[in-house]
Amino acid sequence: MALRPAASGAAVIACNTCRFSAEARDDGEGRRGGARLAEALRQVQASDPAFAGIAVDEMPCLFACTDHCTVHLRAPGRVGYVLGRFAPEEASARAILDFARAYAGSEWGQVPYRDWPEGVKGHFLTRTPPADFVVE
Repeated sequence: MALRPAASGAAVIACNTCRFSAEARDDGEGRRGGARLAEALRQVQASDPAFAGIAVDEMPCLFACTDHCTVHLRAPGRVGYVLGRFAPEEASARAILDFARAYAGSEWGQVPYRDWPEGVKGHFLTRTPPADFVVE
C-alpha cells in the first residue's frame, strides 16, 4: 500500500472494493459494488456543474466491510463522515453528491437534518473529527 496525493478540498472517496450488496460480493459480472458506485459518482458529477467543487476519488477498502458501498466524505476543517449501505446506482450517487455540496458549504461539516437528501438518511456509519479538533 502507498499513499498518493488527492484533492485538498471537499471530497467523496468511494471504497472501490466494497461488496455489491449485503448478499452479493459482485454484480454477477465480476464488478464490485464499490467500483460501480465510484463510476456512478463520477458520471453524476460530470453531468451537473453544481458538483464541480466536490472531488470524487476512490481507494480500496475503507474497512467498513459489514456495510456495502461505503464512501468517506471529508473537507479541511470539517467533521468527516463515512456512509454506507448504498445501491451502486445513479440515485445514490446523486444523493451523496447533493449532501456533499451542502456539507462543503457548511461552516464545520454539520448539515441541518432538514437539508439532508432522502437518499442519505439512514446511511451514516461514523462521524470523525477533523485533525486538531473535537466536536463540542
